[in-house]
Amino acid sequence: MTTFSIYSASIPAFKQILNSLHTILGKAEAHIADKKIDPNALLQYRLFPDMLPFTRQVQIACDFAKGAAARLGGLDVPSYEDKEVTFAELKARIEKTLAYIDSVPQDAIEGSETRAITTGSGEKTKHFTGQTYLFHYALPHFYFHATTAYDILRHNGVEVGKKDYIGTY
Repeated sequence: MTTFSIYSASIPAFKQILNSLHTILGKAEAHIADKKIDPNALLQYRLFPDMLPFTRQVQIACDFAKGAAARLGGLDVPSYEDKEVTFAELKARIEKTLAYIDSVPQDAIEGSETRAITTGSGEKTKHFTGQTYLFHYALPHFYFHATTAYDILRHNGVEVGKKDYIGTY
């Protein structure tokens, strides 16, 4: 009989995609240099006017990864300022996020399937169990923002493909 590991369902998935996103940002930097494009053309690009720009997509993907690690681990969610304006700064944020999620002990996360988790405040307050939070809130939001960041770069000619997004595990 196999047992469910909430750690294995969360942290490795976040790390895989964040590492891929880090690599993709490097490809975007090379694309900009090669094509002599203003970096802000990509950093501030939106797929549609009512969507958030590329920079915010990366920031929010990081926020969901660190937030899930903290909440599942029973820890306070660290606050990051949203001040990144360059690809190098976004890569540093990803590195900071990876370091943080690596710092959360696996045994703090294991067994958190039934942990009470609350997000938001006021009218936006949501209550979950750890498993419901991970599978129906944190992971879907994380993948949405990571995928949107990838799509923005791909739409703008950065030569990345599915293997770049999936990365290695």
